[in-house]
Amino acid sequence: MNREFDILIAGGGMVGLAVALALLQGDASDQCKITVVDAGKRPAFSPGQEVSLRVSAIASGTASQLASLGAWDSIAEARVCPYRDMKVWDATGSVEGPETLRFDAADFAVPQLGFIVENILIQDALLSLLDAANVSINFETRIRSVQKCGNRYVVEYGNGETMTPELLIGADGASSFVRNSAGITVRSWQFPQTAFVTHLQPELSHRNTAWQRFLANGPVALLPLRDGRVSTVWTTTPEQAEELLNATDDQMASLLTEATDSVLGNLSAAGPRGSFPLKSQHADRYVLDGLALVGDAAHAVHPLAGQGANLGLADARVLAAVIAEALAAGEHPGDLPILRRYERARKVANKSMLHFINGLNRLFSNESTPLARLRGAGMALFNRSGPIKEYAVQVALGIR
Repeated sequence: MNREFDILIAGGGMVGLAVALALLQGDASDQCKITVVDAGKRPAFSPGQEVSLRVSAIASGTASQLASLGAWDSIAEARVCPYRDMKVWDATGSVEGPETLRFDAADFAVPQLGFIVENILIQDALLSLLDAANVSINFETRIRSVQKCGNRYVVEYGNGETMTPELLIGADGASSFVRNSAGITVRSWQFPQTAFVTHLQPELSHRNTAWQRFLANGPVALLPLRDGRVSTVWTTTPEQAEELLNATDDQMASLLTEATDSVLGNLSAAGPRGSFPLKSQHADRYVLDGLALVGDAAHAVHPLAGQGANLGLADARVLAAVIAEALAAGEHPGDLPILRRYERARKVANKSMLHFINGLNRLFSNESTPLARLRGAGMALFNRSGPIKEYAVQVALGIR
């Protein structure tokens, strides 16, 4: 009879739930006794509710991962919006200029580049599948302490109960309590920027296109929604973000129309508003004996490239595969040499993407006229680069 291993996942977001579901569907699922805990309330999606401000650009490869888990059909049937084209341009140029980066799904023989999806919808779909499985899901459950005991960790809940899992997975976000309690340090890059988010009604059709314009203070993006609106993320100064939060609907819409160079005509306020400060960070270690970090607990990136959710869900897929392979081979899933396989597979890729995105943000936030000209020439050259552009798109699609 196979031994059963206790695996505790701290964090009921998209990444933590994806790890749980992937483990339950793996070849060695009968050896996993999985518990998921989260301090927040259980998320619930209803088609009649307002589109959430928290949306993600889900790459086609990530959508395929969710499909393999059995979650994508219900997500797609609810409300997602495919984007088939992407246009990225600099404030020193125009959206129709030769330096504008253009990505067309048809040029790469794919039906779409990705999908704009609400985070809560992905969580709801994953939870629906987990509810029917042999897994303990506990929302509104706070972890009071995490302490090392031999090669494992003792987790104490807010009610005083304890658990010592064979493997503790920290999927509890950028401020990860699990990571901090385990003494894993992070390297952080604080940006002098705040992201302002809202939904807008454009005068012109968004044409299933993701639009992004780089301004001196940071990029502003218009992401298509199924109902014809657009979700905007404007990376700007904390002062301007505060101004946008407090402006009237007309004032806010006018500022965004100007910032996006009227690419979709006049914009009108059509949703709630929010903002959050920006930073990127990377954990020095992803794993210890009996512990692994995934998603934002291990790495957080600037939102300008829309890669945060895709990187985290890739972590979930790889970690679950490593654990399943170890169990099938009769190995202990919490042993450091096993978990290092996951770290080696993901750390370099995540770190490379983090530094690439940070570099883009610095490059496009520089107002130097010579540098602006060089950027334009480089973007025009990239458009004509053929294999290089194709490779970049494949990475963004999550298929390389």
